[in-house]
Amino acid sequence: MLNVRRLKPKAAFLAALFVVVPALAQEALQPPLAEKIRKELTIHGQTRVDDYYWLKERSNPKVVEYLKAENAYADALMKPTEPLQEKLYNEMVSRIKQTDMSVPYFDNGYWYYTRFEAGKDYPVTCRKAKTLKAREEILLDGNKMAAGHSYFNIGGWAVSPDNTVLAYGVDTVSRRQYKLHFKNLKSGKLYPEVIPMTAGFAVWAKDNKTVFYPVIDESLRLYKIFRHTLGTPAESDVEVYHEKDETFSVAVNSSRSRKYIFIFSFSTLTTESRYLDASEPLGEFKVFQPRVRGLEYQPDHLGGKFYIRTNDGAPNYKLMEAEPGRTTKEDWKEVVPHRSDIYLQRFALFKDFLVLSERKDGLSQIRVIPWGEKDGHYIEFNDKAYVAFPTPTPEVETGLLRYTYQSLTTPSTIYEYDMTTRQQAVLKQQEVPGGYRPEDYATERLAAPGYDGTLVPISVVYRKGARDKGPAPLLLYGYGSYGASTDPGFNVMRISLLDRGFVVALAHIRGGSEMGRAWYEAGKLFKKINTFTDFISCGECLVRHGYTVPEKLFAQGGSAGGLLMGAVVNLRPDLFRGVIAAVPFVDVVTTMLDPSIPLTTSEYDEWGNPNDPAYYEYMMSYSPYDNVRPKAYPALLVTTGLHDSQVQYWEPAKWVARLRVTKTDRNPLILKTNLEAGHGGASGRFRRLKETALQYAFILDLAGIKE
Repeated sequence: MLNVRRLKPKAAFLAALFVVVPALAQEALQPPLAEKIRKELTIHGQTRVDDYYWLKERSNPKVVEYLKAENAYADALMKPTEPLQEKLYNEMVSRIKQTDMSVPYFDNGYWYYTRFEAGKDYPVTCRKAKTLKAREEILLDGNKMAAGHSYFNIGGWAVSPDNTVLAYGVDTVSRRQYKLHFKNLKSGKLYPEVIPMTAGFAVWAKDNKTVFYPVIDESLRLYKIFRHTLGTPAESDVEVYHEKDETFSVAVNSSRSRKYIFIFSFSTLTTESRYLDASEPLGEFKVFQPRVRGLEYQPDHLGGKFYIRTNDGAPNYKLMEAEPGRTTKEDWKEVVPHRSDIYLQRFALFKDFLVLSERKDGLSQIRVIPWGEKDGHYIEFNDKAYVAFPTPTPEVETGLLRYTYQSLTTPSTIYEYDMTTRQQAVLKQQEVPGGYRPEDYATERLAAPGYDGTLVPISVVYRKGARDKGPAPLLLYGYGSYGASTDPGFNVMRISLLDRGFVVALAHIRGGSEMGRAWYEAGKLFKKINTFTDFISCGECLVRHGYTVPEKLFAQGGSAGGLLMGAVVNLRPDLFRGVIAAVPFVDVVTTMLDPSIPLTTSEYDEWGNPNDPAYYEYMMSYSPYDNVRPKAYPALLVTTGLHDSQVQYWEPAKWVARLRVTKTDRNPLILKTNLEAGHGGASGRFRRLKETALQYAFILDLAGIKE
């Protein structure tokens, strides 16, 4: 058991001195120091000393005082770069089309779309009846709704089957604690009931008055599904499912056919589904296939059959089908077999076609199979590095598939593809004001030998001519967790770096799924070290091949990618000039020992449970906070949000506090806390660019690139 002796923190802060300095690395400023208060944490008979454990006391005014002092120090240290930050911000804003609109899609008699108005941060969600020439009906105006809030986000929204009521979620704190609201679309008035502590979305039954929605507990785990009847108090809502296993979370969704409502229970390794006829909302949900540890499956329904993506005997997944009433896996029949070289990511059902999202050799593919055929065909793509995926299409009877395509140099483009004739047309391409020309930039695909000989893909982009004068400044980005792939997509903000001579590289390291499910399995639990050494190998490869040198090499990662940054600077601090660690998960062991912290229990299968001595020892071997040592570290910009629900603010705060008194170098160490936001930073399409401008100014200054 964790043996914790509570101690009260004392105030011992040094205020930041506001003096103008000529360069970022100037040492005239003194950083604030968090007081060291010895706290002993004992587990498995071992005692860890944590001098900064008290920083997790969110309600302690001394904690906020310290964070504000760090912000003041950050502002003072970065003050010489303010003109550059402002220039970068204005550049990025100028590359955003101020007045813009999404591609409308047709659903149940209406065309739906979102649009942005010039100078405003939030989308306006609209619809038009039957034809796009009809009168516009505004469903949600995010700009009016956000008035008076420092943070604002609309979660999911759903219209009742008869098109008269809108259910939607709103978060004004940035803690993923959404309040569910209902709007009468005929009168424009809100229903009186407001449901707190939800995931921000709901699913309608066919009776137009019943919705099902998930709620969160104090640790922000989605753990119950409730049924609500429109116009009744939230207090009278009925619990229809309670997920008692703390390693699981729940969600609710409707089938493609809209005949069924699904409840999904899921953990890192295991899933379980329940289903209910949407026309019988007062009925009982039935288990589709009882949970079996290690068995993952995702069912959908269309044309009188269930279709199931599963890893049952198929590490890269396969597609099966089942008849209603015979849904256990013993009755599943194979539709698309497992293939060792192709990773089946998703599937979409149409009346006449099956569409598969696959991944091969690290790149995404779209496969179209007419029902009754075996193989179908693939949509062809020509770039060396790109990402392509089907765009959700509510209509099931159409033969037109919409998909999104982008590359490191190609702006996001939505195509409409005729699945019969194989002809396609561009519906919309992201417009980049200011004269952006894709042909001015080059992309490459490399492979870095890992420490164990595994070849790790790297996607590279730069402005043509940037490498003509020898090694260039280079930003290497990585993530490598949860099986999430780092796709080589377009980033309009990145142009500000490329046009200043930077090379940008994406490291497709183990822990993601770029090369299939085995790629993920090789970067988790007792193999997590592969994620870190793969990233280092990518950096070494780029240096070895002359793209850059350590004095010009920078790294960036956020959240679990921030864990990557923390581990990498402990292992190879000499390889990098500067590192951006955004909302970094760096206090791994302490967090995973506390089940009250959001995401802890659901992630034992990702990182391990440190209550097990073997996992404790392994996690201690790489946890960034626990492995800070007296040595030189690269320059560090660390960001966090006071209301972060995924990586608590105290993790980066504690890490920076320990680094301040331990590291031996004089390189900048900056902690910047957004006191009004959470994991995703500032809300709105413009305000968050201030944070990007700060990060870019940090590395541009270190690279010696002056304006």
